[in-house]
Amino acid sequence: MEKAMQVMVIVSLIGSLASVAYAAQGTSTFYTPPYVPSSCYGFENKGVMIAAASDAIWNNRAACGRRYSVTCTGPTNQGVLQPCTGRSVVVTIVDYCPPPGCRGTIDLSQEAFSQIANPDAGKVNIEYNQV
Repeated sequence: MEKAMQVMVIVSLIGSLASVAYAAQGTSTFYTPPYVPSSCYGFENKGVMIAAASDAIWNNRAACGRRYSVTCTGPTNQGVLQPCTGRSVVVTIVDYCPPPGCRGTIDLSQEAFSQIANPDAGKVNIEYNQV
């Protein structure tokens, strides 16, 4: 029984390392309410743990409804030297963040951004995974 438990622990560790290894890197900014209408859902309210996708993940609306786990990894400028909270947030893509106005890979709602970073930073480096 002890051997089986050891194998399960090892498999779990390998699985968690694999998910970290495949994290994409980018940047995140935030936008403020109102969050409706959105490109994906019109006037349907999807809450506040939401985000807009840049061209990097938009894929002609295929990103609509996808959920991403987003973690701040560090600052992008000298404004806030340590902006990250150490937490991650899971958001649903509900909108499109078009160029040239889109300044990040994922434009989080203000509420989602504040979960992972100090909003005074404005823009942070991130890792993100589809969940």
